[in-house]
Parts: sequence; structure tokens; C-alpha cells
Amino acid sequence: QVQLVESGGGLVQAVGSLTLSCAASGSIFSINIMRWYRQAPGKQRELVASVIGGGNTVYADSVKGRFTISRDNAKNTVYLQMNSLKPEETAVYYCNAFIRTRAGSSVLGYWGQGTQVTVSS
Repeated sequence: QVQLVESGGGLVQAVGSLTLSCAASGSIFSINIMRWYRQAPGKQRELVASVIGGGNTVYADSVKGRFTISRDNAKNTVYLQMNSLKPEETAVYYCNAFIRTRAGSSVLGYWGQGTQVTVSS
């Protein structure tokens, strides 16, 4: 079994910063893409940032220059450093990872339970 556990959410004032973490554990052979999504109340879940195994990153236009995604492959962990946060970025932030559980197996997508980020104005 594979688990993704997020941490680091909380309440922050506008223009403040938070760093989210997501640790993958369990039967893991390799991890391909790791992503952060967010879902605000009444809105669809949106992709915030992605990082592949080699470290290449992709960001949503709305967070470019303010958010930084990174990963520690030795710890099977992905991070999201969020700076200059805005009230409209209040949402549940979810970690997503594509994981191969053993050599030759299919790559499957896994989700964390989400962590609440609330940005006050």
C-alpha cells in the first residue's frame, strides 16, 4: 500500500508564506511526477505545480514567481514553498504522485488527504 501524507497547512495572513510537505510511504519502487493541486470551496480542483524525477518543474500561471515546488527523492517527499499568498488562494491543497510499486508494475496515481490553507486579508 502507498500513502501520501501532507503537512504544513494552516492560517496565514495575506502576503505571508507557508511551506507544505507531502511524504510518500509504503511499497514504492519509483516515483515519477509529483504534483500539488488545490480546491477552493465551490470550485474545481486545479493543478498548481508539478515536478518530475529529474527536477524539471511546471507552474500554473497564477503562482509563477511566488510558489516553488521541489522534491527530495531520498525521502520520497515533495514540498511547496508558497510566498506572497493571497486570500483567494484559500483552499485545500492536495498532493498527487504517480508511483510504481515494484519493478515492471504499472504507474498508478495516488492522492493525499489534503491540507487546509487559509489566507486572511
